[in-house]
Amino acid sequence: MLKLRQLQQKKHNELKQREESRNSSTVSSKLSPARVRLARDIKDLVLPPTVSVQIINSPEDTQNHPPLIHITISPDDGYYFGGSFKFSLTINENYPIDPPKLLCLNKIFHPNISTDGKICLNILREDWTPALDLQTIVIGLLFLFLEPNPLDPLNKEAAQLLSDDKINFYETVRLTMAGSALNNIKYDCVLSI
Repeated sequence: MLKLRQLQQKKHNELKQREESRNSSTVSSKLSPARVRLARDIKDLVLPPTVSVQIINSPEDTQNHPPLIHITISPDDGYYFGGSFKFSLTINENYPIDPPKLLCLNKIFHPNISTDGKICLNILREDWTPALDLQTIVIGLLFLFLEPNPLDPLNKEAAQLLSDDKINFYETVRLTMAGSALNNIKYDCVLSI
C-alpha cells in the first residue's frame, strides 16, 4: 500500500507540474471542472500492456452524457492469468471530489468483486482523495487481480476459500473463468487464451 501511495504522490506531482506549464484551451473553458480534470487524466494515462481503455462517452462530449470509460484487465500472472475482465467506470460532475463509480461487467469468482459486479477497492471508498486519478484506479484494479484480498471481501465464499486452501481456490477460479457454475451461480467465460 505504501508503494501505491508513493506512486500516487509522484504522479500527482508530475501532473501538477504539467498543469502549471500548460495554457488553458478554448475547449476546456466550455467544460465543467470535472470534465477538464478527467480529460487531463485520460491524456496523461500510461497503461501497462495488460490493460486497455475505451472511451465510450468522452469528457469533452457536451451532450450531457456522463463520461463513461470501459477498462479491460488481462492479467499476465496470478490466479486470474489468461482471463479478460471488463469494467465500466462512470464519472460524475463532482469528480475528483467524489470517486468514480466502477462496476465489473463480468460475473466472476473473486474475493473483492461480488457476483453483481460491485468492487471492493479502498481507493474508491474511504481512501479516495481528489489527488487520486484515473491512473491510480487502473493500477488499483490491476492489483486486485494480482493480489486478491481475502481480508476485505465482497464474495465471502471466495475469500474463505483463498484463505483456507489456495490450491482449491486456484482450481475454482480456473473453472469459473471457463464459464462453469458454482453453487447455482453461472459465471461468465472470460478466458482470452
